[in-house]
Amino acid sequence: MVSFSGLEFLFRLLPIFLLLYYITPQRHRESVLLLESLIFYALGEPVYVILLIVTTAFNCYFGMKMWRPGNGLSIYERPNRRRRNFFLCAVGMDVAVLALFKCMAVFVDSALFPLGLSFYIFKMISFQADLYRQEIRERPGWKQAALYFTLFPQVESGPIMRYGEGNFGAPGQCSLEKVEEGLMCFAAGLGMKVLLADRLAILWNDLQMIGFQSISTPLAWLGAAGYSLRLYFDFQGYSLMASGLMVMLGYPYIVNFDHPYASRSIAEFYRRWHMTLGTWFRNYVYIPLGGSRCGRKRLILNLALVWLLTGIWHGNGFNYLIWAGVIGIFIILEKLFYGKYLQKAPAVGNLYVLILIPLTWVIFAITDIKQLGIYFGRLFPFLGGPGIAVNPGDISRYMRDYSAYFIFGIALCVPAVTRFFREHKSHPLMVLLLAAVFWLAVYIQSNSAGNPFMYLNF
Repeated sequence: MVSFSGLEFLFRLLPIFLLLYYITPQRHRESVLLLESLIFYALGEPVYVILLIVTTAFNCYFGMKMWRPGNGLSIYERPNRRRRNFFLCAVGMDVAVLALFKCMAVFVDSALFPLGLSFYIFKMISFQADLYRQEIRERPGWKQAALYFTLFPQVESGPIMRYGEGNFGAPGQCSLEKVEEGLMCFAAGLGMKVLLADRLAILWNDLQMIGFQSISTPLAWLGAAGYSLRLYFDFQGYSLMASGLMVMLGYPYIVNFDHPYASRSIAEFYRRWHMTLGTWFRNYVYIPLGGSRCGRKRLILNLALVWLLTGIWHGNGFNYLIWAGVIGIFIILEKLFYGKYLQKAPAVGNLYVLILIPLTWVIFAITDIKQLGIYFGRLFPFLGGPGIAVNPGDISRYMRDYSAYFIFGIALCVPAVTRFFREHKSHPLMVLLLAAVFWLAVYIQSNSAGNPFMYLNF
């Protein structure tokens, strides 16, 4: 596995990839980038790179057969049977491949699930759906389609951008301004990953080593908050790095997070969290099922199906289904009953999110159902926990050790703070700050084993 935050990537692969890309004439850059992307994936998954190549070839074939010019498929237009058959074959094959490896990971060995499979299969399905609905105006070439599926900044953990967002076939010109912008995004993401997410990960690892039955209630709540921030900065850090790389290569910036912890409802939280995945489920599952423009019973069914698929997509444990079920229930309740009241009272809505979301992340984090019950017993001791904590004063030591990470982490969750950084990103002091963040992260990585990105597991 090659990690964006690893020293091998930062000081070997990335400089070579960028240099070769920049010195290549514009008309050949997509070919070079396609080759680099396949090499990047092969270095992490030397066996499963064959699967990536085969699925890419089949999807390119079906896509070329299905494409026809148009301005979108009208609801009154009957699709051509030949095109529909190609579409069903392509999507059926993609779903079958994903389902097969999911089943192998569940019933045989989790190591049998290829790196990034969920992400590139979702891109393939969206490609076929957009072609079928005639939302792709220009006929994609084999090279452009293959590059879209395999792009090395996105192949492992997204973001799951649509084909039309990439300007394939006519990539933007690379410039010093784009390189600078991309490097700044990359440095910010690296800092979030190494200086915040990896440090907060130690807190959660400590709680697991101590044993959930031995921690106090205040420490249990601190652990839930720490895990929530850790997960956010891990994946937001990855997304910033991936999007920064795309900008350096001359492609558009893809937004994947929009201050989710400033939300006023659970539904709004998930519109702001992993936005490209949420958009994928909305465009290719929820809306085709009927969306919210239907009766109450059908609305409930549509939301339940979307969140069932979301839980299955995220992992193999039963806890992921519980997590998705809880989220789905709250979103349904918001849609039908009290969501409008939360929007009218922003402070109440945000407090509601800040209490409930960390609790749901605890369900997400703990795969052992028995241990999950113990942790919730610690969070809510009045419900009947597993006895008295061994060290009821443990919270003071952990607050002392981790308070700085919480302060910086919470500050970066505030929209006004990140807006300030974005508006002054060209200021020399900001450039120096990001340079310091980058080299501090490199120093820490050089003195530790380094943690892979959490979303590489999904």
